[in-house]
Amino acid sequence: MKKITQRLLVFSLGVPFFIVISYFLPYYNHLCLNLLVILFSSLGAVEFSVMLSKKNLNVSKTEAAILGALPPLSMYLYISFHNFPYNTLIIPGIIVSIVSWLFISMIFSRGKGTDDFIKRLAAGLAVLFYPGMLMMWIVRISSSNPIISRIDSPEKSSLLLIVFICIVFLCDSAAWAAGMLFGKNNRGIIPVSPNKSIAGFIGGFAGSAIVGLLAVVFFKDVFNPALNDLFTGAGLLSGALLGLLTGILAALGDLGESAIKRSVNIKDSGVIIPGRGGVLDSIDSLSLAAPGYFLLYSLLF
Repeated sequence: MKKITQRLLVFSLGVPFFIVISYFLPYYNHLCLNLLVILFSSLGAVEFSVMLSKKNLNVSKTEAAILGALPPLSMYLYISFHNFPYNTLIIPGIIVSIVSWLFISMIFSRGKGTDDFIKRLAAGLAVLFYPGMLMMWIVRISSSNPIISRIDSPEKSSLLLIVFICIVFLCDSAAWAAGMLFGKNNRGIIPVSPNKSIAGFIGGFAGSAIVGLLAVVFFKDVFNPALNDLFTGAGLLSGALLGLLTGILAALGDLGESAIKRSVNIKDSGVIIPGRGGVLDSIDSLSLAAPGYFLLYSLLF
């Protein structure tokens, strides 16, 4: 009962909070939201570094925090300074600098430092890509620059963000509810997360597809399908596909993090968020779904 209450509290407060700051604070390419993305990515990278250390892959928490924060930060600089002459070099320049640092920072180390070089390099690259390089796509979604994201106003980028957040969180919540109600006898299909059920997956994917459908119905200015001129119903089909495929990616993100936790024999990545565990437990679905959502939107709409 306590776990159910915690989960409902997180959903009833957390999702509205992100919707409010997405819609009412779109200024400077959603600066408030993107500061949270950068912070969560940094904290998630620290939690991931702790898990990696259990496999003797060590990178300091300070370095992990920086490596997790820099990819979304570089994306924010890219979308915010589009008039800068060398704008397109911001992201590759920062990423190359990070990787170069990981390569050269232990060149002059002696003894054990040299022996652990490959482990530290592997750990550093891991926290750079997960969650950093995936979370940066949430920042990309927030852009209201039509050259970068095909979205030409802060209001439209807000709606794009809100639909993304709703798809991911409703997929998770609907899967949990369906699993609780109908999943008792069909669990154990995924070894890394034996409590997941077929009923849960069906409920989650149905919920995410419904959000995609509703987005097309209510936000036609933003979700105007490229196939609309070809056949009737293209809009609803595109919306359902966007929701369904994004929901699938969100579920895979959750399962991927479950596999990481199982490999190091821990239940949660941390304890910072009641009812959810750690930061990484809360952004695992978002991080993998974000690049897919942006690319699917670009193709379908």
